[in-house]
Amino acid sequence: MQDPFYTKEKRKKSSSMLAADAWLDSSIYESGQSMARGWTRFQDFMSIFHVSGFKRLVVEILSDGLSFFAIGCVLMVALALPAFDATATGEFNKAEDYSVVFLDRYGAEIGRRGIRSDDSVALADMPDYLIKATLATEDRRFYDHFGIDVVGTLRAIMSNAGGDSSTQGGSSITQQLAKNLFLSSERTIERKVIEAFLAVWLEWHYSKDQILKLYFDNAYMGGGNFGVVAASDYYFGKKVQDISLAEAAMLSGLFKAPTRYAPHVDLAAARGRANLVLSNMVAAGFLTEGQVTAARRHPATPIDRVADANSPNYFLDWAFGEAKTLIETHNHTSNNFVVRTTIDTTLQKYAEEAIISTVRDGTEQYDVGQAAMVVTDTEGAIRAMVGGVDYAKSQFNRAIVSTRQPGSSYKVFVYAEALEQLGLTPNDRITDRPVCIGDWCPQNYGRNYKGSVTLASAFAQSLNTVAVTLSIKTGRDPIAALSHRMGLQADYPVTRSLALGVASVSVLDMTSSYAVLANHGYKTPAFGITRMSTLGGEPIFDLDLDAPRERLLSDTTVAGMNSMLRGVVTGGTGRRAQIAGVPSVGKSGTTSSYRDAWFCGFTGNYVAAVWFGNDDYHPTNRLTGGTLPATAWQKFMAYAHTNIEIKPVFGVDFVPEQTVVADAEAEAAKAALLERPPSLTPQAARKLDNLADMFRAAGASELPQAASEAL
Repeated sequence: MQDPFYTKEKRKKSSSMLAADAWLDSSIYESGQSMARGWTRFQDFMSIFHVSGFKRLVVEILSDGLSFFAIGCVLMVALALPAFDATATGEFNKAEDYSVVFLDRYGAEIGRRGIRSDDSVALADMPDYLIKATLATEDRRFYDHFGIDVVGTLRAIMSNAGGDSSTQGGSSITQQLAKNLFLSSERTIERKVIEAFLAVWLEWHYSKDQILKLYFDNAYMGGGNFGVVAASDYYFGKKVQDISLAEAAMLSGLFKAPTRYAPHVDLAAARGRANLVLSNMVAAGFLTEGQVTAARRHPATPIDRVADANSPNYFLDWAFGEAKTLIETHNHTSNNFVVRTTIDTTLQKYAEEAIISTVRDGTEQYDVGQAAMVVTDTEGAIRAMVGGVDYAKSQFNRAIVSTRQPGSSYKVFVYAEALEQLGLTPNDRITDRPVCIGDWCPQNYGRNYKGSVTLASAFAQSLNTVAVTLSIKTGRDPIAALSHRMGLQADYPVTRSLALGVASVSVLDMTSSYAVLANHGYKTPAFGITRMSTLGGEPIFDLDLDAPRERLLSDTTVAGMNSMLRGVVTGGTGRRAQIAGVPSVGKSGTTSSYRDAWFCGFTGNYVAAVWFGNDDYHPTNRLTGGTLPATAWQKFMAYAHTNIEIKPVFGVDFVPEQTVVADAEAEAAKAALLERPPSLTPQAARKLDNLADMFRAAGASELPQAASEAL
């Protein structure tokens, strides 16, 4: 029952929520109204700019143009970043190579490598017609544009579109200089864009004359020459100040295509290009037709560069790499150097003659196209290097590339390790019988076995099973380690077939390795540089010929190995390497697939390794190391031992005939002169051999007739 005295009080409703709701509604309404009024005012303001008809088209185009311009500016800045990086250091490209003059062992110049450059001649001292010829051909508006010749670029585009294959281009001199100073020679759109930015940068930072001077000093002119000063001396034997109009036209024609128009490469093409340059000078108004007539009738003639073609180029390429290594390890401020080498030009000619003639005679029979040879003295000084049969056709140096297997010529390491480690001698006997390592069972060349044989006999006959047996007894790792200590540079896997020469070697390394045996067991790395200095005479490097050497093999081992190597020549696989009156020793080598054939050996005077094969690795027609390689080796050694003292070979029972020297006192007085005794050329030696045969056949009564036939 409800309390009669209880009275329920009514609560008053809160008005704060209603007020907030009202404020929110009114605010939204007022904001909408305000925005509407603002939009109306904006429309009224924009109506001022309203256009229609043709004016609207123009405005739309301008508007879109500005938009694309803004996008283009952002894109151009992005493309220009590499150009900014190229100029950030403020330095130009380093010279492509150093300039090195090479001398032979007697001090006569034999060739050059690297760049030839000279920036000592001021622009004002250069012939006026050289400058005009260059401007007329390369950039007629050079002094008018801002670094990019827009007119010339459009002209080049139209010319290319029309199928014109001429060498005219759209790049201004400034653009060409930008490429020379900062960029590589790759032909890409990106590089052209960067080149354009760099051209503008050059125009901002250098005067026109400074740019032209830099162009004349840095442009490549062919033949290893950079700049017109060096090119003038190289091609014409003149200072650039003294060149004629015809010579200036020929030099100016080299800028666009130096390798194509170099006069020592194609004189007819160079003269044709020079004639076009003269026509350009007339067309540009720099000269009249009458002023260029004499230059057309009497074109420039470069000096003879036959000596360069006859240089020991394979050796120079290798020596240049060695020289750059020495240069980079010494502090210097010059880019021009003089290097004294160990090369003997007479022996180099003998080596080239031996290799080329042997390959030529055996190409058809044996299907072989290439060969290489390295010759050193017994101390390791390189006297000759032949990297192929024709340097003009292929500059690939096969004498230093470690990609060939030596075959049985590798067995010298196997037997040397056996003699050194096991104390064996050449007269010790070993059984030639089947031997297997796992599932691999090597066989001898004749697929038969000799039974009990001496080590000397097994080595002379190059028995494979005996070499594998020795490798099992000594272990293959010690054999590989010895081969590397003796001279092999390339790493190769130590496999069960290592004893048969399954390794990667170079002709140069094999020569160094055999030189250890020729040098009484001392380490004898091949070397080709004895001295280096800057062009101004500052010494850079001087080889210490008396530096102590590491002994690798004992005298007993060396004597045993040399006697076995002698047996290879006298009664084994290398009989074709015998030389009358000279104690020659060596080892042949043939791979199982007949891809590579070797002969490596030495006398008391020289060490030489010879390789025959094909560049594409296709097999020869059963060519073995005892045939063409041994023949080429013998040819060279026969030439090389003409008119010199024949030295004995340690451990070989052979006493060379003593050379009779007339007037000993006079010869002793000349001993101080560093000069090679006169030697016969290969052609003269062959003629004398033919003459001697005719004398013996014809008898004394027919000597005059035989002599006339030989000559």
